[in-house]
Amino acid sequence: MSETSLAPETVEEYARWFRALADPTRIRIMRFLSGRTDPVPVGEIVVHLGLNQSTVSHHLKILHTARFLTRRRAGASMRYAVNPRCVTEFPSAADILLGAPIRSCPEPGSS
Repeated sequence: MSETSLAPETVEEYARWFRALADPTRIRIMRFLSGRTDPVPVGEIVVHLGLNQSTVSHHLKILHTARFLTRRRAGASMRYAVNPRCVTEFPSAADILLGAPIRSCPEPGSS
């Protein structure tokens, strides 16, 4: 598949996804949350990573904006979880970019 066969919006979305993961702290956050069945409060993520809350919140915002994470308010705190769609869509994006055979997969943003 050639680069020109991807829609410009798809190329931009894939670039946002890869930029969002281009930081060791964000990879650690994703790994930590991927092992959880329930959304996790920010404070628990802070304790696990041993970083200050503002740093963790900054990285969570980037991951949420890229749609790798979902969030919901629970009382005074936010709880984060891995977006289940990223589990299927992101590997497909990596396959497409690396030239692997394309599986049937929705384009980013489609439902």
